Amino acid sequence: MEPLRKALIVGAVRGVGAGVGSALFVLVTPGEQQKQAILKEIPEQDPQRRDEAARTKQLLLATLQEAAATQENVAWRKNWMSGGGGGRSA
Repeated sequence: MEPLRKALIVGAVRGVGAGVGSALFVLVTPGEQQKQAILKEIPEQDPQRRDEAARTKQLLLATLQEAAATQENVAWRKNWMSGGGGGRSA
């Protein structure tokens, strides 16, 4: 009888814990309006930021293509931003 009682108590405690966890999850999860507000504030929503990210990706790709086309270790250059077509001009 004692093991059954102990199993019921353990099950009840787990059930209460799951209920409290679910209630906290529901309370903390943002609503639809709050989700939309958060999405509007994401930096990638700004057109200028998107253009900057695209330009950065283009520069990175150009640098990788240059590194792949040469036997030189471009990481050991003194001024690795210049040379070839992969660097930014100041």
